Amino acid sequence: MSDPASPIGQGTRWTIRHNEPMVLAAAFRLFAGLSLVAFALGVHAAELPGAFVAALDEAGIPLGRVAVVVQALNAPEPLLSHNADAALNPASTMKLVTSFAALDLLGPTYTWNTTLWAGGALAGGVLDGDLVIKGGGDPTLTLERMWLLQRELRARGVQHIRGGLLLDTSYFSVPEHDPAAFDGEPFAPYNAAPGALVANFNALALRVKPQDDAVLIVPDLVLPGMALVSRVALADTAECNGWQDALVPAFPDEARRTLEITGRYPRECGERMLMLNLFEPAATFDFIFRSLWDESGGTLAGATRGGTAPDGVPLLAFESEPLSHALARLNKYSNNLMARNLFLTLGAEAFGVPGTPDKGARAVRESLARHGVSTRKLVLENGAGLSRIERISAQALTALLHAAQRTPWAAEFVASLPLAAQDGTLKRRFPGSMVAGRAHLKTGTLRDVSALAGYVHTLRGDSVSVVMLVNHPRARASEAAQRALLEWVLAEGGAVRP
Repeated sequence: MSDPASPIGQGTRWTIRHNEPMVLAAAFRLFAGLSLVAFALGVHAAELPGAFVAALDEAGIPLGRVAVVVQALNAPEPLLSHNADAALNPASTMKLVTSFAALDLLGPTYTWNTTLWAGGALAGGVLDGDLVIKGGGDPTLTLERMWLLQRELRARGVQHIRGGLLLDTSYFSVPEHDPAAFDGEPFAPYNAAPGALVANFNALALRVKPQDDAVLIVPDLVLPGMALVSRVALADTAECNGWQDALVPAFPDEARRTLEITGRYPRECGERMLMLNLFEPAATFDFIFRSLWDESGGTLAGATRGGTAPDGVPLLAFESEPLSHALARLNKYSNNLMARNLFLTLGAEAFGVPGTPDKGARAVRESLARHGVSTRKLVLENGAGLSRIERISAQALTALLHAAQRTPWAAEFVASLPLAAQDGTLKRRFPGSMVAGRAHLKTGTLRDVSALAGYVHTLRGDSVSVVMLVNHPRARASEAAQRALLEWVLAEGGAVRP
């Protein structure tokens, strides 16, 4: 099967192995069709802004590996359309699709619940049994919210737990996850697995502290039963960029009870925080729960195990932030784990527990179809864009952006997107450009992908949707072309006026 992101009409070789008339006729029809496509691309390329085309040429990116659609929200036809129907990898702009479906199916005030039961008698601040915790897929359980959860638990009379923790993670059914499979970076937080019980985005924080001729690495939270060994050398260099890439974590023992970090750390970096995805979600939840509980003076005597929550009345149902707040963090900072948990939640809510990737994909497709957004070229894997196989067309993304503006939750959708040159993943993009503060755009970046999709508020007062997808080994060199396109839209975009 051919790669849907391959260049159209560039360097194609044909080998006809049989002489049957039907095969020859089919080959001719296919060749003729590609010729028409190539002609159409040439026509549209001529209409593209000159500075944009020049920037792509300078970057060494052929037009056949780029898709662009620009369309005013109050106009029936696009201002620019190039490769609009090609199925390309959107990287993290796929989060727009998941966010759209979530607002449609769940609503902006939707909340997740983490539910706790007393597995024994509770008297005098002592729970004589296990604390049972059932996850509901909440992706917003930061350290601060974990502290609030425990505060609510103490307010219900639990100060000391003579048993252990029983964790029920049955809300999701997630395939076995290898965090190294995507790009060989198993400790990167963006590779963290989703889970029904997730704390702090499944990331544990380590403080990196240069002292004299050594580099100390200290966990931000106490990690019971785990040793941390620093073999990091101090480097006398002023260059601090890429300091995280120079530190290499590893578990030298199979039990993963010792974490060893090697590498070099520039003295000039000062103290920094290193975030690592070290364990599967339930184990990270356990570490964080125990550490915060101990900090507050509580005791927890027993071990942690998996199990099933009871049917009785819970001791506490801890409610998450509303979906609209969660989406702002998810999209502005392109949080993969949040998007994956949301994708699974859509499946559980639409088709019943447990949430699975297949159910999530069905829910998203049905939502888009109801709003007239084509799913013909849509390929979903996890809804986060952290995928080599996810695909969507620029035209479908444009239709989604326009459909979102016709809904009651349009404001929440737009507000979740990074604001150009001001916050989120766009905070350091397009500095000094007039587009600063005038564009809400979701970014997407993978090894061979660079993407932007969202809205530009033009100097004429119009709102215009912009989608630009690049699938090419030099995709990351396309920022100048992105800037040229956005500045053209800012100055020239808008509906055709009478």
